[in-house]
Amino acid sequence: MSIEKRKFGVTKDGKEVTEYTMTNKNGMKLSVIDFGGIITSIIAPDKDGNMDDVVLGYDTLEPYFDNPGFLGATIGRSANRIAKGKFTIDGVDYQAPVNENDNNLHTDFEKGFHVQLWTGRANDADNSVSMEYSSPDGESGFPGKLDMKVTFSLTDDNEVRIHYEGTTDKKTVANCTNHSYFNLAGLKSGPKKIEDEYIKIYASKYTPVVEGAIPTGELADVKGTVFDLTDFKRIGDDIDKDVEQLKLVQGYDHNFALDTPGENNLAAEVEDRESGRTMQVYTDLPGLQFYAGNCIPEGRVGKNGQVYGKRMALCLESQYFPNSVNEPGFASPLLDVGDKYDTTTVYKFGIK
Repeated sequence: MSIEKRKFGVTKDGKEVTEYTMTNKNGMKLSVIDFGGIITSIIAPDKDGNMDDVVLGYDTLEPYFDNPGFLGATIGRSANRIAKGKFTIDGVDYQAPVNENDNNLHTDFEKGFHVQLWTGRANDADNSVSMEYSSPDGESGFPGKLDMKVTFSLTDDNEVRIHYEGTTDKKTVANCTNHSYFNLAGLKSGPKKIEDEYIKIYASKYTPVVEGAIPTGELADVKGTVFDLTDFKRIGDDIDKDVEQLKLVQGYDHNFALDTPGENNLAAEVEDRESGRTMQVYTDLPGLQFYAGNCIPEGRVGKNGQVYGKRMALCLESQYFPNSVNEPGFASPLLDVGDKYDTTTVYKFGIK
């Protein structure tokens, strides 16, 4: 089945943006655009065979120019937060933009990967689309020319696979993620909020944060806390409890240290028990950020004229831990010359 291509709009400087839509034998669809490496749509079946879109997004290109929630976007060079935007590599100090609570969030609101025009190529043979972008030395304060390739594929097992590859000519930070917002009830549901969805995360530890959502450097046990998601829990059960860690970020917005990272090892599962839709997450990266959409901008108009707001979807972002470039006890996000950044994250959809 060939990949469909259509014009999605033009950039501010007049360059054409293409949307690529992959379809598998089950009728599931995955759509991505070459602006920002953004997933614009995932159409998946429910238990009755009804197809619906399960990610937030926009019908046109223009709202993605100013995309405060990073809906569907490829994030880079550095996902999540860096304290004060400062880091040191081999004795040299670097400064990334300070753009949230005196820290750096998702690299650069104005020049990050999510607002760059990538070079897209459809690969009909394996139902995938590859996107390439070359980030120049010094972009957003990061050293080295970083050549990135992200391949999105849709398998006949209803897997959305995202494969990241990168090389650099100077040691640098390489920590990309995808920032899709999932609502397994489907957008035709309103979309309804995600408190009634159930989640399980395969992590016995998480990284507590201080104000500004910077990790303390500690790996804390989830057992006996609201962060114990080692068995399925309704998201709304504990999210508004009077717990300091939750109050700091208005709910769940924490990095979980995965017990057994690996492309074939489960990192998380989500269930919408009304629609029957399920999603399994696999990643070879050490961390997974569970963000319950606490700060989705209120009143933003999305697909089909729907008005988005707080907790209308959730994110499960594979990553190196937040601020890991400054925490020697965390796995390092540094990529050296001659090495390859090579990581895969899979979102597998099913019914139950």
